[in-house]
Amino acid sequence: MTNEALRTLFCVGNNQNFFDLPKSEIGPVWEATQEFLGKLRGMDGVKVIGTMDDDAHMVGPSDGFPWTFYILADVRDQETVKAACNLLRTVMVGEFALWKYFKIEARMGRELVIRDDVEL
Repeated sequence: MTNEALRTLFCVGNNQNFFDLPKSEIGPVWEATQEFLGKLRGMDGVKVIGTMDDDAHMVGPSDGFPWTFYILADVRDQETVKAACNLLRTVMVGEFALWKYFKIEARMGRELVIRDDVEL
């Protein structure tokens, strides 16, 4: 293993609980989502490269791909990726954790580059 950051794609999907909310109760979920994003960006060992929201072309709950939104980041190590995913358990929407409304998966790899040991 090297000490290079893990290129990590956080895949976040909203679930049926989100869609069961009356429109008048969605605001606190958006506020908690902003808190989640802010905490993720502020984590030691996380450098967010960019985000992508797929809500215009995918409507309804996300059980898997396609996800509702994505966050691409360079992350120090697997423990930090795990801590980032755990934010859905600790960021609150009233009396419920954010994970009541969203799920998260992380795909980890490395930046796509041609390695030095590959003959061209």
